[in-house]
Amino acid sequence: MNQAPSNDKGAVTMPNRYPWLGVLSLMLGAFALVTSEFLPASLLTPMAADLGTSEGVAGQTVTATAIMGAIAALSAALVTRRFDRRLVVWSFSALLVVSNLAVCFAPDLWTLLIARLLLGIALGGFWSMSTALAVRLVPPQWVPKAMSIILVGVSAATICAAPAGALMGEWWGWRAVFAVATGLGVIALLTQLLWLPAMSPVTPPSLRTLAQATRLEGVRLGLLISVLIAAGHFAGFTYIRPYLEQVPRLSSETLSAALLVFGVAGFVGNLIGGVIVTRYLHVAVLLAPVLISIATLFMTVAGNLTAMSLTMVAVWGFAFGIVPIGLQTWMARAAPDQLESVGGVFIATFQISIMLGSISGGVLLDNVGARSPIVFTGILMVLAALMFWRFGWKLNMPS
Repeated sequence: MNQAPSNDKGAVTMPNRYPWLGVLSLMLGAFALVTSEFLPASLLTPMAADLGTSEGVAGQTVTATAIMGAIAALSAALVTRRFDRRLVVWSFSALLVVSNLAVCFAPDLWTLLIARLLLGIALGGFWSMSTALAVRLVPPQWVPKAMSIILVGVSAATICAAPAGALMGEWWGWRAVFAVATGLGVIALLTQLLWLPAMSPVTPPSLRTLAQATRLEGVRLGLLISVLIAAGHFAGFTYIRPYLEQVPRLSSETLSAALLVFGVAGFVGNLIGGVIVTRYLHVAVLLAPVLISIATLFMTVAGNLTAMSLTMVAVWGFAFGIVPIGLQTWMARAAPDQLESVGGVFIATFQISIMLGSISGGVLLDNVGARSPIVFTGILMVLAALMFWRFGWKLNMPS
């Protein structure tokens, strides 16, 4: 029977006969989580109309998820440090199911926000442990491949969630879309019940180890770049539907096609990014904000041209597809012996940045116009690229 040693100091090895089935179950969990996270971007207009609020206010469902995601990312490893990691993952998937089911029947905005808070717990907790789980499931030399497979779930959700959500929302209504997302969560939970092996707690993180992780130069820089990229992306992407409806004035069918283009490009970006990260990590981290800043520039100055908007949406999607694997690999290499601690801090930072971005984008949309969140995205991406070029390009990272 094979055993997969952990990179965590003091970790106890675990039996692992079918490691890749466990990895596959985590991929399905990632797919269900990210699908649920991204759905409001494609359903914002009908959600706002049904709940009797503005699109900017409805977009705060993303903010609610991000707030709780940040709290969960920092606290999940601490609160659950004495529990089998398998039980913890099951709990997160169960919360995902409950959250989406509650959204289906939410009578008002406040109920919807509470339901999305539950999603934030599942999202933040799952992603804070994802790298450490991959390390526990497979031998060290296969960890990058395992992480790449898990992130395929993110790419697939990026492809499917927005366009499929928009189309199904037109056909059946936005609540039915979340019913489908509930089913995805049930499937993920069932596979995890069947395929995840027992994983006893190892060297549980503490507040002290969380603080120690942030003292490393590579970690600090990675967190700063993550703030700029995540806040910038979600300031614009959360409100991409109003932009596409009001600037190039796309029909509902063309809008769904545009979101599909974004998703497919993101999937390609994830695949290519996985190849680049292996040998040229610095290039991968820098490439994403550079491409997104270029895309938002053209969307701002020539977004009324349908072909231009669709092309730049594709460029944006491709670039953002590189972000998860690039930044997570950077953080893992910056602190290879503190994966759960660094993972928690990274995901919390990312979720706080999503919150700041979605709030800023919503305020800009309601008060300035549909182009303004896109402009804001571009500004933050330029800052991220300049910051990384100045402080990160020559920083040596262990392979």
